[in-house]
Amino acid sequence: MSRLTTLKPRLGTQGGRVAVMQPGSWRTDKQTAAQRGYDHKWRKARERHLADHPLCIYCQRQGLVTAANVVDHIVPHRGDMSLFWDQSNWQSLCGPCHSSAKQREEQAGLV
Repeated sequence: MSRLTTLKPRLGTQGGRVAVMQPGSWRTDKQTAAQRGYDHKWRKARERHLADHPLCIYCQRQGLVTAANVVDHIVPHRGDMSLFWDQSNWQSLCGPCHSSAKQREEQAGLV
């Protein structure tokens, strides 16, 4: 009979950091994505934006052609619905760019 071995964890840590919602954040009183504005109306607007702007702009800056799947708010709206719906504040990004480069920019205070 063979012994089962324990698999190593597949998930890594981000430098030991854990994402914690800060007290007073605009998100603390809105539990669901729909309550934060990401509802049916947003999904339809997102589809239209991605149809009109199908490529990741961060990848394009590096000479790459990558399909976008995220509509990102250039300036974080932080619950400001007029900024949320301002289409001039939207950009198309691929998932990896949204999760890495854009997050680094926000944490560094560049946006």
